[in-house]
Amino acid sequence: MTRKLTWGEDRVFYYDPIGKLKSLLTNVTDVFSTDAFDHISAGRSAFRVDDLLELRRLFDKSKQAAKGTQNV
Repeated sequence: MTRKLTWGEDRVFYYDPIGKLKSLLTNVTDVFSTDAFDHISAGRSAFRVDDLLELRRLFDKSKQAAKGTQNV
């Protein structure tokens, strides 16, 4: 088994029982190491703070765009 960054993705490469080379994204294997947030939250939070802040920014941007179309 080998872990490599290929095609812009972190992947695990291995040979199946008939000798064919296969690969999987590391996040669907037990090779994937958990990041600090996942370790500390222990699965108690469905969202990361950075993701929630980005979502809020998108909502605010959408709200501003909607206000601009009301004056047309």
